[in-house]
Amino acid sequence: MSLNIIVLAKQVPDTRNVGKDAMKADGTINRAALPAIFNPEDLNALEQALQLKDAHPGSTITLVTMGLPRSAEMVRECLYRGGDDGVVLTDRPLGGADTLATSYSLAQTIRKIGKYDIIIGGRQAIDGDTAQVGPQIAEKLGLPQVTYAEEIKVDNGVATIKRRIERGFEKVECPLPLVVTVNGSADACRPRNAKLIQKFKYAVTPSEKAALSPERQALVDARPYLAIKEWGVKDIDADPQQIGLPGSPTKVKTVVNVVFQAKESKRIEGDNDTEVESLVKELIADHIIG
Repeated sequence: MSLNIIVLAKQVPDTRNVGKDAMKADGTINRAALPAIFNPEDLNALEQALQLKDAHPGSTITLVTMGLPRSAEMVRECLYRGGDDGVVLTDRPLGGADTLATSYSLAQTIRKIGKYDIIIGGRQAIDGDTAQVGPQIAEKLGLPQVTYAEEIKVDNGVATIKRRIERGFEKVECPLPLVVTVNGSADACRPRNAKLIQKFKYAVTPSEKAALSPERQALVDARPYLAIKEWGVKDIDADPQQIGLPGSPTKVKTVVNVVFQAKESKRIEGDNDTEVESLVKELIADHIIG
């Protein structure tokens, strides 16, 4: 049987390069100040989707991403590796969303897409590490969910999923449709395909198309597969009170860049409680422990 597969992916700031300007005054991440990358575990999720497509001829993969307009690069990366379509959910009112507002917005997007057999995403994003969005989407859509997946196989409308647990692995079965979140220990995503890069390198969203030359716009018009969908709040019929900052009860107070540095000096303390307590407080303040 062929499958309609939705892959959830996020363009995230590279947390290896967090500086003093990484946060805005309102407590949200200043994404414009940080290099943007494809969230690592979402790449593992994409590979699982591609393996399912390989195993089930006629299957399609649609990547859904929410973020700034530049997130269209995520869809192109999917197309370069064997995906078929993509949706960029971008709108100013969506900004500053926590996991609750994000999952609501993505669930509304999936409802608009309509046809799906399996929804796959990474376990968590490196800019939040909450692992909440996938399960919350499953709850909002009324679907079963399987987390910590490392391998997904589908046969006769039933998914068999190998998932990592604390002391090994387990295999579970679940009927379609369902939501699956994938671990970083799953298969790494395959590289870009040179022929697909040539085919889709001019794929653009409507806002990107507007900035192109008339000749390039004509090229996109002549090749419908180069049109990437770009949706906003009205397109997904979203409740304004459940998106962005209004729909986000979680507030970030501050972001701190902690740099660990080796020190040449050593220090010898006595064995009384006061000196030990003083040393522990100092180690915590220096972010060495705690």
